[in-house]
Amino acid sequence: MVMGEFSQDTDLLVIGAGPGGYAAAFRAADLGLDVTMVDIDPRPGGVCLFRGCIPSKTLLHVTELMHDAGHSKTMGLSFPEPEIDINVLRDWKNKVIDKLANGLVELCKRRGVLLLRGRAVFEDSTHARIQNAGTVHIRFKHAIVATGSSTRSIPGITVQPGGRIMDSTGALELADIPKKLLVVGGGYVGLEIGSVYASLGSRVTLIENSDKLMRGIDADLARPLVGRLNELFEAIHYNTTLESLAEDGDGVDALIQGDVPEKRQRFDRVLLAIGRTPNSGDCGLEKTAVTVNERGFIAVDDQRRTTDRNIFAIGDVVGGAMLAHKAMAEGKVAAEVITGIASAFDFLTVPSVVYTDPQIAVCGLTEEQAKSRNQPVRIARFPWSASGRAVSMGIPGMTKMIIDPESERVLGTGIVGRGAGEMISEAVLAIEMGALAEDLALSMHPHPTLSEAEAEAAEAFLGSSTHILPLKTADKK
Repeated sequence: MVMGEFSQDTDLLVIGAGPGGYAAAFRAADLGLDVTMVDIDPRPGGVCLFRGCIPSKTLLHVTELMHDAGHSKTMGLSFPEPEIDINVLRDWKNKVIDKLANGLVELCKRRGVLLLRGRAVFEDSTHARIQNAGTVHIRFKHAIVATGSSTRSIPGITVQPGGRIMDSTGALELADIPKKLLVVGGGYVGLEIGSVYASLGSRVTLIENSDKLMRGIDADLARPLVGRLNELFEAIHYNTTLESLAEDGDGVDALIQGDVPEKRQRFDRVLLAIGRTPNSGDCGLEKTAVTVNERGFIAVDDQRRTTDRNIFAIGDVVGGAMLAHKAMAEGKVAAEVITGIASAFDFLTVPSVVYTDPQIAVCGLTEEQAKSRNQPVRIARFPWSASGRAVSMGIPGMTKMIIDPESERVLGTGIVGRGAGEMISEAVLAIEMGALAEDLALSMHPHPTLSEAEAEAAEAFLGSSTHILPLKTADKK
């Protein structure tokens, strides 16, 4: 330690204050540990709160309101064309972020979690430096690495803060509404943010280097969303790649290779949304016994312990589903293990939601996965055209269940439609509990609700659905 540096001891050092980090810190503090949490941001929340989940979903809610206002004409209710005040919209988004971030700061204080701003760098398996204006030297008994991930870059293309070439962080700043926007990548980030800008008035072109959007989602679940995006976006090009970008003061020139009418096109802004990479570098892990694989992910066991007995890791930096709720669950597991509680990350399913309009929510086994494994399953579908609640709201959708034909256990569920993200938790609970289709079918659901569709999908499997005809023998295979 250098003379004059501030030094302190802590039971647990949490590096990263995103959902996984603060969930771990709060759980550990509740269990009696002295906890220090470090992050480069002044307040907890991480990418999810400040530059990801929360701002994007706030803006998507606004675009849903716009869509509903336009759709209401078919119900006899007309509104004038919406007037978008981008400054008020940006302020609303920021108020949402501030309210949640300030709430987390207050929870840190009430739980006695010491929050330090800076970058933590390991010196060895029990010491770290917090690099900031006044360097802090910390000795810890245990540490949890929750450093998250960053947007993947394209070689030769640089994203500058405030520039016209944007990653998701820049796009969610909402500097303006560009007339023409190029979105590179057909995953959930590209589709969600592209939908926001298209709804606000941008002419959006999306390019995807494969032959489909939303890889990993069954085609029948993705189909309604793709149909909606074909209406909302100006163009979607598959099997297409971005070769280069050249930015100037007025726009961005793009060179695109693939099935496009023109290889060279000009846009006002470009959003790069091609995935994320783990933030495992530049934090001194090489000075510990932690193992990092060739892709940059930290190796952990089912208790989230690394190959260094004193250090745990959670969230995006360990790989798997890069989702906030998965990181939060891992954080609680790590905190409990450190305090001596028997705990492990042994969830049967991690749900995933695409917050477009319509939403897509999935959990457990998909039909495509079952086919690739030659695993026998039965597929039960309930179209929302037979749902009284969905028809009364004027919204399309479908609920789909993947069921084991022998045990009749629910193995997976997919929902496409408004509110799918709110409904998927029933299916998650069913999978975790090993519920049978009969368990869902015999659980009384209130009428009329969208949640009835899960019961009726289970009933479709059993041949007892009220609002659709029984499956034919050939359809049950």
